[in-house]
Parts: sequence; structure tokens; C-alpha cells
Amino acid sequence: MNDKTKNFLNIVILTSILVLPAIIYFYVTKGSNTFIKLEVIGQEGHQIADFSFINQNNEVVMNDSFKGNIYITNFFFTSCPTICPVMTKNMAYVQDKLSVYPDIKFLSHTVDPFNDTPERMLNYVNDLKNKNVNISLSNWDFVTGNKDELYTIAQSYFVNVSMDSLAPGGFLHSEYFVLIDKEGRVRSGIDQNNNVVGVYDGTNDAQMKDLVNDVKVLMAEYKKPIKENEK
Repeated sequence: MNDKTKNFLNIVILTSILVLPAIIYFYVTKGSNTFIKLEVIGQEGHQIADFSFINQNNEVVMNDSFKGNIYITNFFFTSCPTICPVMTKNMAYVQDKLSVYPDIKFLSHTVDPFNDTPERMLNYVNDLKNKNVNISLSNWDFVTGNKDELYTIAQSYFVNVSMDSLAPGGFLHSEYFVLIDKEGRVRSGIDQNNNVVGVYDGTNDAQMKDLVNDVKVLMAEYKKPIKENEK
């Protein structure tokens, strides 16, 4: 092998060492969440208010039910003629994508407690299952309860719900999914424009992928060693 060929090979090897990692990093991280830490939403010290509701199995669901867990929450009603089935399907997608991870739960609150009994909510879930929506109730609660308490807890999540006779089905409710950490705080990723997302549109497939990625970031956050000045 002559010197010219050796020099050429050395240049190729050196270029590979310097450039290849950057190329790999680009393709691995392209379109995925690379946040180090999610934002905490709300004023300092804000946590989800205490609540007590009844789920589809007639069991009491309280804050303590989610102790030590990350959870994703939303609002719906079983007779919703528009976005609720789409939202529930998308929540099922998120549940499936995160099914291999521990300490994650899901919580759907009805905005129509007058009609949405535990039995009716269970029928709602079973009807969707019959339509090939892959819902697991092992870590997902559909809850009903006192109307005022349900509507008040929505404020704690920073979303809106209300009765409205002019709205489809008679209710207005947010289409958003909200991510709650183990301390009961609302958390959020940042979009491509460096804006805090805050909530995730439960009717938007792309945002469901963002939510899955952000949950993984949040889980990684809990695995990091706590520095002395962060205690």
C-alpha cells in the first residue's frame, strides 16, 4: 500500500470518527423528545386538589390511589356524540405504548355524573372494546361522583368543563390530556418553538406521540440521582 492510499484511508477513518456519531445522533433523536426535564405547570406549590370519586367497578378512587404513580387524565361523558370516543381511543393508544412501564395510571372523569353511573361507564368501555379499542382497566379508572367536585377538580388540572344546552350532548369539556407527576403536579414538555405545551390535545395523533415521549422523559427524571442542592 503506497503512502497516498494510506493518507486517503486515514482521512476516511478520521472523518468517520468525527462525523458518524453526529449522523447517528440526528437520526436517533429526530422527531423525538430530548428534554432533560419537563416543566412544572402552575404557581409554585400547586398540586392536584384532594378528590374522591367512584370508578366503573364501584370502587373509591382518591389521590392516594395514585400515590407513587405518574398518571394521565382527561374528561369525557358516555353519551358524547363528538370527540369522546376519539379521545378514549387515543388514551388507549398511549396506554398501550406505555404498557411495559410500571407506575403509570390513567384517569377519565365524567362531566355527566347524573347519567354516567359506574355500570354505564363500564358498558361504555366494553362497547369500545367490541369496536377493537384496546382498553385495559388494570390501570385505568373511569370515574363519576358529585358534579361540583368533578367540575372543581378540572380547575386543578387547568382545563374547563361546563354544562351547555347548545353544545353537542349538552356539555362542554376540554379535549386535553393532562400529565401529572408522582407529587401531584401538572407537568409538560416543550414544543419545537421552545413553548411550554402545558396540555396535550387528545384528538391529535401527533400530540399523543409527544405525550408518550414526555412520559418517558418524566420517568427518566425520577431515575436520576438527586443532587444535594435539589433536596
